[in-house]
Amino acid sequence: MTKIHYMIAALALVCCSYVGAADEAAVSAAQSPQPIAKVYFTRDLSPEGLLKVYNKVNADITGKVAIKWHSGEPKGPNILPIPMVKALQSSIPNSTLVETNTLYPGERDTTEKHRATLKVNGWTFCPVDIMDENGTTLLPIKGGKHFKEMSMGKNILNYDSMVVLTHFKGHAHGGFGGSIKNIAIGCADGKIGKDWVHGLHGKKVEGNPYPAMKAHLMEHMVESAMATVGRFGKHITFLNVMRNMSVDCDCAGTSAERPTARDIGILASTDIVAIDQACLDLLDKLPADEKRDLQERISSREGEHQLEYGEQMGLGSRKYELIEVK
Repeated sequence: MTKIHYMIAALALVCCSYVGAADEAAVSAAQSPQPIAKVYFTRDLSPEGLLKVYNKVNADITGKVAIKWHSGEPKGPNILPIPMVKALQSSIPNSTLVETNTLYPGERDTTEKHRATLKVNGWTFCPVDIMDENGTTLLPIKGGKHFKEMSMGKNILNYDSMVVLTHFKGHAHGGFGGSIKNIAIGCADGKIGKDWVHGLHGKKVEGNPYPAMKAHLMEHMVESAMATVGRFGKHITFLNVMRNMSVDCDCAGTSAERPTARDIGILASTDIVAIDQACLDLLDKLPADEKRDLQERISSREGEHQLEYGEQMGLGSRKYELIEVK
């Protein structure tokens, strides 16, 4: 073998070694454990309990703050207690409760009727911003499979941070309503965004018109939630209150089914997927006769696909550490 042949062979060996090392590094990176989200939990279902866990996750809540909550249909029996919501809002400087109008006909499908419902339900202790009152805006969805953008209430652009305060319960179409549902449907404007999420394609809304989309609806909700999370980045945090957990959403109003599961507590996290996953896991620990109704609602709508798809799309992680706050 000539000197040139030796040089070529040596160079090939070096290149193979380099590629092999690079491949090993890539495999090692892929196999390295993903960061485990932190979810804080308290059994204290009081305003004080809510503030205790909120203070664990509020480091990046700055500037003008939107508190996204569910205003509920008139006299809904399961909506969040006014003292709890009031305590949170009054503790956050420069904060406003925010909502959007509904797509379905009812007492919140116009701003005028929605504001009348706010008075009936007692949401009068601070200003409430109906975010689609002044029109809509399109927020981008990075990497979306179904949507590249989502139509939202225009006033969402007026805020620097968002606190997502969610009454965790069942949902007629989503299976369950956690933080993902709260911003996915709740920040979408009443006439365009909600139509897109529900896959109606402009069909007239009468009675119960929503198609049984199941997994597709879950994916639509995840991508809509991605638009809001993308808008605020690290300046968004999530609170789920597990009380009065009917199989029905607060949009069912006085017709909501009576809860059969006991109250559990309040959770807080900066990871939207982790907090909803933790709620499902806590629900699963209840006695069979208590969890049956809600779990049947979730499984019959393929509700858990929200979390599968959310993790797949990088919205958050299903792996978490539950940290109890006394």
